[in-house]
Amino acid sequence: MMGLMASDETRTETRTETGAQAPAETRTRARGYGGARETSAEASATRAWTAWTTRLLVLGIVLAAVNLRPAITSLGALLEEVRDGLGMSGSVAGLLTSVPPLCFAVFGVTAPRLARRFGPGAVVCAGMVAITAGLLIRPYAGGTGGFLAATALALMGIAVSNVLMPVIVKRYFPDRVGSMTGLYSMALAFGTSVAAAATVPVTNALGGHWQSGLTVWAVLPALAVVPWIPFVRNRKAPASTTEPASAASTVSATPSPRREGEQAPEEPVEQPPLRITRSRTAWALAVFFGLQATAAYITMGWMAQIFRDSGVSAGTAGLLLAVIMVMGVPLAFVIPRVATRLPHQGPIVVVLGVCGLAGYAGLYFAPVGGAWVWALLLGVSNCAFPLALTMVGMRARTGAGVAQLSAFAQSTGYLISIPGPLLVGVLYQHSGGWGLPIALMSALMVPQIVVGVLAGRDRTVEAEAAR
Repeated sequence: MMGLMASDETRTETRTETGAQAPAETRTRARGYGGARETSAEASATRAWTAWTTRLLVLGIVLAAVNLRPAITSLGALLEEVRDGLGMSGSVAGLLTSVPPLCFAVFGVTAPRLARRFGPGAVVCAGMVAITAGLLIRPYAGGTGGFLAATALALMGIAVSNVLMPVIVKRYFPDRVGSMTGLYSMALAFGTSVAAAATVPVTNALGGHWQSGLTVWAVLPALAVVPWIPFVRNRKAPASTTEPASAASTVSATPSPRREGEQAPEEPVEQPPLRITRSRTAWALAVFFGLQATAAYITMGWMAQIFRDSGVSAGTAGLLLAVIMVMGVPLAFVIPRVATRLPHQGPIVVVLGVCGLAGYAGLYFAPVGGAWVWALLLGVSNCAFPLALTMVGMRARTGAGVAQLSAFAQSTGYLISIPGPLLVGVLYQHSGGWGLPIALMSALMVPQIVVGVLAGRDRTVEAEAAR
């Protein structure tokens, strides 16, 4: 982010042989061909600018994360009204609930390429604009086709932001991957739960029209655009958050000018892309991501309807869905921090999976009597998502490796998750109840535990891909 400073100034930081930064008095700032000692005022201005941009970036990450799920959970809370309004069958509604993972798979894979060309800040900013436009258009697009197309536009913005969140955290906060992942995962869970809980009351307050209840969620992504605007043309990280240089290295913001006859500095060699498909850990993480996404989108798309069909009112069903999602607020902050301190994340995977199995069993045998308990258990189980994101940052050594692994795991994982919500809709329509869909959800939890344990091993994709 220092790229916003004057391009004719080059900051050179002298580092010791151990890679530690030298004292401040040894830093110099070159102007033209002459050197001048950096003044105290300039140093203070630099530190203030870096601190300001870092805070703005953290705010942008939080606001972007808040908007990564309301487009989905707000629809889940009003799915019955939308079905009636657009004349959807159960199978078509199942297709609608499968649109999110389909879009995430299709558009998410393009995120690293777009980030390399335009910068991650510009891509996330464009993603927030796309979410805003999609949420404004879809309630009034007219017909199922227009509704699906506008939903896909919003989900396209969510998809690229999904993939780039771990990349941005690894790039700008390499020494705080666990805490920053927890922060944006907590913000994501907060946005998800608020949309689930507030959609029905807000819809009623706005006259009871489902169109108004869905449109109101366009306000949040519009606000999230603002903090990303300064980073649209800026691709550099703040000096205080970039990864430390190697031993005996120097860091420059821009190439220093050369005197006549002086040899040009050697250009850095760009590392070739990883052969990510050769990594067993990458495949295990992708399958784990896909199975947890299957459970998450079944929950967001159908759980409120399951409770409503069991005799729970629409408002209470929305609150139960909100409870499931709000569990991710504290746990999404705690789990990544715990995971980064463990050599193997398998035990966390097992605990989350057992909670899911218990929640589904309770939902099958006593959906109303223990509804709040099952919601709590399923909420704990849904925290496999921040765990998966944390493992993405831990299973690669470099920022480029994280970008590739994030795109591969999320795109492949979302492809795996596409049939789940659709199959639930088909089973529900043809069986006339929720017994078979709940059995399907329970069965998928077993392989999720197995591949999660494999993905949690202390390995890196760079080491495996090089074999």
